[in-house]
Amino acid sequence: TEQAVAVAGGIIGGILLFVLLGITAYLLWKKFCLPFSYEKLINPVKTTNANAIFQDQTNSEIQPRSTSRSRSVPFIIPPTLHGRDWINLTNEEQVQEDRDPYMTPQSGPRSSFHSLAGAYVVGTINPDLYKFPEDKSETDFPDGNIGRLWFSIEYEQESERLLVSLIKVRKLQPPADSCSPFVKIYLLPDERSYLQSKTKRKTLNPQFDENFVFQVSSKMLLQRTLKFLVYHVDKQKKHHLLGQVIFPLKNEALTEDNKLVIWRDLEKENLEPPSEHGDIQFSLSYNDYLGRLTVVVLRARGLKLQEESPAVGVCVKVSLMNHNKFIKSKKTGTLLGTPNPVYNETFSFKADQTELDTASLSLSVLQSIKGEKTLLLGRVVVGPFMYTRGRELEHWNEMISKPKELVKRWHALCHST
Repeated sequence: TEQAVAVAGGIIGGILLFVLLGITAYLLWKKFCLPFSYEKLINPVKTTNANAIFQDQTNSEIQPRSTSRSRSVPFIIPPTLHGRDWINLTNEEQVQEDRDPYMTPQSGPRSSFHSLAGAYVVGTINPDLYKFPEDKSETDFPDGNIGRLWFSIEYEQESERLLVSLIKVRKLQPPADSCSPFVKIYLLPDERSYLQSKTKRKTLNPQFDENFVFQVSSKMLLQRTLKFLVYHVDKQKKHHLLGQVIFPLKNEALTEDNKLVIWRDLEKENLEPPSEHGDIQFSLSYNDYLGRLTVVVLRARGLKLQEESPAVGVCVKVSLMNHNKFIKSKKTGTLLGTPNPVYNETFSFKADQTELDTASLSLSVLQSIKGEKTLLLGRVVVGPFMYTRGRELEHWNEMISKPKELVKRWHALCHST
């Protein structure tokens, strides 16, 4: 019996010791760990002393670590709204009743989150990411630039008038120290008549702000091209061409409520006389990463049309060949009644880099008249040494040596097939 009593006493003592240790551990946890836990957000804090709270936060928490970074702005969200009256609707939706917008929110315990008049900071915003892009059209001029021209265009449907505003020209490169520029404006294909601006004396950056009107029907509008010629008048009253801008209207959405302001870099005019069958200007570019060959058909000049008629249409057919086998072809739009058509149309062909030594491009200028057969006015082939020589070979090799860059050149048309 004495042994049984001793065993029972030992068991009871062990249980009491275990309970005592548990109570002691709970009290220690409550004393040291509980103060560091977060309090549940119940009500927004009082709005009093909001300025002091904001100043304290921006100084301690939101201020950037480095002075080189732009100053950030706190991004906050409103606190959970409490104490609102709701109306139960038939479809189990809820609508908040109108409350006094100036009523001070109920006060509550301040939470461990940073608060600002009842709102909680969740991060910061960099204002530099939301700035409008800077207009660099008057500061970024490429090497070899001979000037830049700004103009605007607008079309009045009812009166069938094309309104052209000549705004300004910048960074002209005259042949002499002084420059007195003026501009002639043509609406191609009519090259016999033009409108002319006033002459600005002794300036490389003339400001014109002049308006011009061309009468043109809506049906023919997209067939027309604006041509700006910038001249310099010397002391002997001689005119020197400084550059030109060619702007086709076919790719623009011209409406009365859509005034387009445009700038273009001046180009040097090709002063050489056209070849026997005319010339064609186009750009080549090869993207070695995508394996894509791009051709931009720009314009032609001096074409020998078989018939001088407004019904005569001229287009350019671009064909990709490989080992003299036809791969694919694409055509530009047809322009009517002009020996100097302007296209500005882009075509792309899939061509692996390993095929560039055996591939070639053929550009054919075609004339068509309603009800008659299409006639070949001229043709040019560019490609590797296997097929071409001279300017055509140089153009192809320059395209390969300058990947992803547009290489532009004029080429004489030949009549051989």
